Amino acid sequence: MPSPARSRPRLPRGRAADAALASGLFLVVGLGTLRSLIGAREEPWAVTAANWMLIAVACGALYFSSRRPVAAASVAALATAVYYVTSAYDGPLLLAVVVALFLVAAAGRLHAAVVIAALCLIGTALGTIRGNGDVNQVALFMLTGWFVAMITLGGLRHSHLARARETEERAATQERLRIARELHDVVGHHLSLINVQSTAALRRLTKDPAAGADQATEALGAVKDASREALRELRATLGVLREAGEAAPTAPAPGLGRLGELTDAAGAAGLAVTVHRTGDTGPLPVEADLAAYRIVQESLTNVARHARATRADIHLDGDGGRLTVTVTDDGRGPAPDPARTGPPGSGITGMRERARALGGDLTAGPAPGGGFSVRATLPLARTTATEEPRR
Repeated sequence: MPSPARSRPRLPRGRAADAALASGLFLVVGLGTLRSLIGAREEPWAVTAANWMLIAVACGALYFSSRRPVAAASVAALATAVYYVTSAYDGPLLLAVVVALFLVAAAGRLHAAVVIAALCLIGTALGTIRGNGDVNQVALFMLTGWFVAMITLGGLRHSHLARARETEERAATQERLRIARELHDVVGHHLSLINVQSTAALRRLTKDPAAGADQATEALGAVKDASREALRELRATLGVLREAGEAAPTAPAPGLGRLGELTDAAGAAGLAVTVHRTGDTGPLPVEADLAAYRIVQESLTNVARHARATRADIHLDGDGGRLTVTVTDDGRGPAPDPARTGPPGSGITGMRERARALGGDLTAGPAPGGGFSVRATLPLARTTATEEPRR
């Protein structure tokens, strides 16, 4: 049985919508002008045929309204003016001008819509002054109201669409920034480990090729593992950009459940890492879990890249309403080796943005007993009892 969403008819779009608008308007105007084809004749058939051609031109011009709104409205207004001057039969062809003015204003061309409307009103007023009994002052006033209403509605439509586009672009920008932060964390962490391990392997082979072969092999194995993990996380991070029908990433989402992978990778790079857990640290909301993981990952990256540290301590303290993540090391500052130095990155800024996005905060600076300390406090929006716990 088809669902209501699938059985609901879809409105035409693009040129199909333009064709539907022009055809529907021609049908309405034609029905309102049928008396020119039946009943007593008030004009020659040649004039009637020419006027029906003007009706077709005025309505058909709206087919081009989405691409050339001002030109389409100008043609419709001109054909309508000629029709009312030459035809002995009144009809609703003025609807073509009214709809055209709305479309011009909806396209953001308010000045053009006002000019076309003013010219139409001036022409109608001149005809009234010269004795045209079909349009009196009351009808002219009502026509002015119709034009003002259509232009106003079109302007509101344009403003609504502009705000919708701005909201969509803002959401897209925020998503690109989120992906950029994910890529920075993933690539920066694993490339730092690769740099440390490859540098260590190169030194061992340079100093003593025979004795350092085993150690170099171990370091290169760690490089292989780090590069494989980097590729896996890149696929997971870029999974939001995959095309429809493409298989979703199978790797688990980054979180504190994968903290052991970070400590193992740091240990392979020669950094002894100890994890301390106190209080209630799980299960965590997805956003807080990801932010805590990335903060730890970026902190260990900075330790491996800059600190010349031999050990790092990770403290996770949860009290049910918030999670405090603290990463400290015993580093002595940037290493003098040019191979391990580099331009200062935006890691701390990115970590602080992650914490603030969740309503928390992050501080980073020298630790009281030496080394460096990163401390983040993340509020936890606890899942309800009806939600399935994360695994």
